[in-house]
Amino acid sequence: MNPELLQLLCGLMEQARASGDPEATAMTLATVGSDGRPHARVVLLKSIETDGPQFYTNYHSAKGEEIRAHAEVALCLHWKHLGEVRAGGVQVRIEGRASRLHDDESDAYFATRPRGSQIGAWASLQSQTLPDRSTFDARVAEYEQRFADQDVPRPPHWGGYRVLADMIEVWRGREFRLHERRRWERFADVWRERLLYP
Repeated sequence: MNPELLQLLCGLMEQARASGDPEATAMTLATVGSDGRPHARVVLLKSIETDGPQFYTNYHSAKGEEIRAHAEVALCLHWKHLGEVRAGGVQVRIEGRASRLHDDESDAYFATRPRGSQIGAWASLQSQTLPDRSTFDARVAEYEQRFADQDVPRPPHWGGYRVLADMIEVWRGREFRLHERRRWERFADVWRERLLYP
């Protein structure tokens, strides 16, 4: 994305973090299943880079399999504490194509995670049926023992995605629902901006 747009999004993220929002990085990720149905869930935005926003997950999860089959995704962030009081805050919508990060990028981020989260990435067969909680607890104990007294390596089935955006929309709540909507769309390497009626 162009430097101005990147600066705007990073600035909004910093404002959201400073606002006291306890989950400023929470964003909805929408994917399309093999049946053509949309599926949405909340994931954590880890960074916004020139080449797009980044998040991490299990590649074998439902969302990972859906991205593998159909890489077009949509993201939505809502920062209700920004902007005018009681006017709805700020919403950012991003659409584009998801692709895996390089292994070294995923390795570097994985190394920063708490050890319990690292163990959980190995123990969880994410999105698969779990017969009972004790089965999961046993898997956690198994991997705690396996990696006792050593660093936990990143599982090969876990890593990051970047979303190469082709549409970004920033919605700012205004009193009396006289909101502001600005949309940027990418055509080849050129971003074009326009206003939308609220």
